[in-house]
Amino acid sequence: METKTFEVSGMKCGHCKANVENALKALDGVRSANVSLADKNVTVEYDESTVSPAQMKDAIDNIGHFEMTL
Repeated sequence: METKTFEVSGMKCGHCKANVENALKALDGVRSANVSLADKNVTVEYDESTVSPAQMKDAIDNIGHFEMTL
């Protein structure tokens, strides 16, 4: 398992937090996703052999209103 923190722009409220966390948790290989609204980032624990940061970025970017920086 790998744990990384990524910057996510566009998050402003609890609903945003839930959308980002749920989008990541829906991906195979993501064990946990925890958003910090104050720091504007998400910390993700994931299996690097199953899911890549690029796939996580696509999942976040496809929600709309948010953009994840690798």
